[in-house]
Amino acid sequence: MISVTLKSPDTTSIVKIEKGELVSYQKNNEELIHQKGTLGWRNSDTEMFPIIGPTESKNFRISTPKGTAIQDQHGLLRELSYSLLKSSEYDAVFQKKYIANTFINNSKYPEKSTEKGLCWPYNFTFFKKYEITNSSLKISFELQAENKMPFMLGYHPAFMLQGNLDEIVQSNNQDISIPNIIEGGSTALPILNTTEVQLIKKNGFNISIKTMGFNNFMLWTEVPTMLCIEPITAYPYTDGELLSKKLFNKSKGIDIFEVLITPFKII
Repeated sequence: MISVTLKSPDTTSIVKIEKGELVSYQKNNEELIHQKGTLGWRNSDTEMFPIIGPTESKNFRISTPKGTAIQDQHGLLRELSYSLLKSSEYDAVFQKKYIANTFINNSKYPEKSTEKGLCWPYNFTFFKKYEITNSSLKISFELQAENKMPFMLGYHPAFMLQGNLDEIVQSNNQDISIPNIIEGGSTALPILNTTEVQLIKKNGFNISIKTMGFNNFMLWTEVPTMLCIEPITAYPYTDGELLSKKLFNKSKGIDIFEVLITPFKII
């Protein structure tokens, strides 16, 4: 297993990464990340690419300028394995590479999907970089792809909650409760046209999440002990039309996105 541990210069923040996945972010010994194996979700973070949202209603087929792609929910990037390119005490860089039209085994088959293999008609290389400082954790994504390749991108981290249903997500001058998010169901609750949200808790560290390149968020959970706060390039259910062509970005050849996670306390 590829395992990396990063420590901030003042040693108050410790980040643990396994196979490219953020499995722990501790600030002053307080764990901020949902722990794998506990109630809520089997992962602690992942990426959604090159599509966001379910595809079953479209027979798992997505039309692109270079032909039809076979995609399951949230795309095929998560089915690829990260390789570690480099790491130091304070940062680490991981990479996934895909060759156009290569069939990738679908981990949801056959229990949750009828599609055994997934494919995409474009080459791409995807980089994920972690950088820890005394105050925050920055996660950067760099996409290298053919010019004008259509894509959607989402980052899907899960944060630990205390289980009392009293946390609040603040953004766009609105307060969103955990029961509201649970009620939103599998389509997730969207927060559109913003680059920052804050998770406010009764105890412990609050969390600020600022982004570059995403401009939207989705909130999802089914349990009171975990919350996924997901930066996304587009909400897949916009205007009631799932995965509309207008929701896709077009690659510039190199596209960069950032997520800054900052623990803080209100004094």
